[in-house]
Amino acid sequence: MVEDVLNMNSAGNKRNVLIVACLSSFLTPFMGSSINIALPSIGYEFAIDAIMLNWVATSYILASAMFLLPFGRAADIYGRKRIFLIGIAIFSVTSLLAALSTNVCMLITVRVLQGLGSAMIFATGVAILTSVFPLGERGKALGISVASVYLGLSLGPFLGGALTEYFGWRSIFLVTVPVGIFVLYLTARRIEGEWAEARGEKLDLAGSAIYSITLVGLMYGFSRLPSSTGILMIIFGIFGFGGFLLWEARVVNPLIDLSLFRKEKTFTFSNLAALIHYSATFAIVFILSIYLQYIKGMSAQKAGLILVSQPLVMAVFSPVAGMLSDRIEPRVVASLGMSITACGMFLLIFLNESSRISYIMSCLIIIGFGFALFSSPNTNAIMSSVEKKFFGVASGVMATMRLVGQVMSMGIVMMLFAIYIGRVQISPQNYDLLLMSTRTAFIIFVILCFFGIFASLARGSMHNREINSEKDN
Repeated sequence: MVEDVLNMNSAGNKRNVLIVACLSSFLTPFMGSSINIALPSIGYEFAIDAIMLNWVATSYILASAMFLLPFGRAADIYGRKRIFLIGIAIFSVTSLLAALSTNVCMLITVRVLQGLGSAMIFATGVAILTSVFPLGERGKALGISVASVYLGLSLGPFLGGALTEYFGWRSIFLVTVPVGIFVLYLTARRIEGEWAEARGEKLDLAGSAIYSITLVGLMYGFSRLPSSTGILMIIFGIFGFGGFLLWEARVVNPLIDLSLFRKEKTFTFSNLAALIHYSATFAIVFILSIYLQYIKGMSAQKAGLILVSQPLVMAVFSPVAGMLSDRIEPRVVASLGMSITACGMFLLIFLNESSRISYIMSCLIIIGFGFALFSSPNTNAIMSSVEKKFFGVASGVMATMRLVGQVMSMGIVMMLFAIYIGRVQISPQNYDLLLMSTRTAFIIFVILCFFGIFASLARGSMHNREINSEKDN
């Protein structure tokens, strides 16, 4: 037993786990960001309308969100490495099937299955990383993993655009297959041990179903605002979430132990801060992409070159922020990051037709730096605040906060566009309304960040508790 533990925590095993975590962390956001560039080509080949085209992208996110928490719990029970292996296998196979799709219905179906595989990867990758690296090294490792996410987001539009232009949109799916196979081999053959601290407990299937349906209702509702359908779906989601909490409080082996939120203030407020931060930041690239291409008249390629400045800064400074969180209280570093993000977005409130590109890039660099300071320490705080047997659930909750925040962010922008511009095509006649909706969006995002700073600060001290815990052990 002692020898197994030593093998699991050896330098070689840590290195292999970090490589696997980084590759999987790169793969999924790369797929999402690169496919968005390829959507017009997909729409042209299959001759589909904008709604069906939207489902090509949305189906993947919805499926990922639906299954994140259930698979996080399943990983704690049946083994994180096992669930991760199944997930990367599904992701690789569905990437190949997506490239071979003969119609849009097949492509959307495959994208749903690909989202299921991504949920398995999301829910376990960070949990395995946290299981292997001790407290003093965890922040740095998580920072490197987060940097891989931002690298995937950065390279996705460029590589996806190049692949689509020269080899067709199917090549985006094909290039991920060998990477997935390599990750599958490395995980199965080079990573020692298994982590299943909740082995023997039962998976709450009923709770999983209630949770998944509720989340779909909420996410779909936010995407449909301000229509009556969107409002009704959100109301349904809120009541469904209340029913989910009541069920979880009564079931013997819940999908998520609600005591994590009641007893662990760090876990609760760190996840709340993550939800707020993603709600305030995810739509920035979307808004500025429209601004640069319509109002500034830039091509998609030139707009992408400007927008890449934010994720590049995030990729560079995320490992540094992770290391800082090993030495300085994560709440301090993360709260500083949230404050810097708010400052960058505040400057974007003053965006107008004559704003210089250098001004926009400066704002994006500030936001990227703030995002980097927030994300890695916040992840470190979440994963370090729970017992080992809850690592899978904690990873799933954290990823769910990210996805729900992304949908809420886009929901806010869509609602503002509907209010200011209406359901008409963007044209020079309504550029002034586009700018008004853009400024309003950034005002809302700054306000969200302001409340997020307090949520981040409210999480309490983590390092003192870790020191006391080590003394007790």
